[in-house]
Amino acid sequence: MATQSPRLWRTDSVDSLASSVSQDTVDQNGGYTEYHPITLSVEKPSLLTGYLILCASAAFLVIGSWATLISAFMPHTGIWALDVLAEDTHYKYFVLLLVPTTAYFVIGNWVGWQYYRNS
Repeated sequence: MATQSPRLWRTDSVDSLASSVSQDTVDQNGGYTEYHPITLSVEKPSLLTGYLILCASAAFLVIGSWATLISAFMPHTGIWALDVLAEDTHYKYFVLLLVPTTAYFVIGNWVGWQYYRNS
C-alpha cells in the first residue's frame, strides 16, 4: 500500500469537483484530487532590521523612562518635545501603558482563538 502525503488543501477547482460528482465518476481518492502540503518561503530578516528594532526599543525605553520618572525632578531642557512630555500629567502614562495592554489583548485573543480551533 502506498503512503499518502498529508492532506492540507485541495488542488482541484469547484468546477472539476462538481463535474466529477455530477457524472458519478469516482477515482482512487474518492472523487477528489491529491492534497499537497503548504510550502511557504520566508526570508530571514536582515541584520539591519534587527539593529533597527533594537535601537528603536532602546530609544523608547530611554524616552519613556525620562518622561515618566526623571522629568519630574529635572528643570526644562529647552528641547520642545521633551518639555511637552515633562509638563504633561496624563498622556505620557497612556502611551507607556498602551504597550502591555496591547500585549495582554493580543495574547488573550490568541489563546481564545486556539481554544476555538481546538474545541
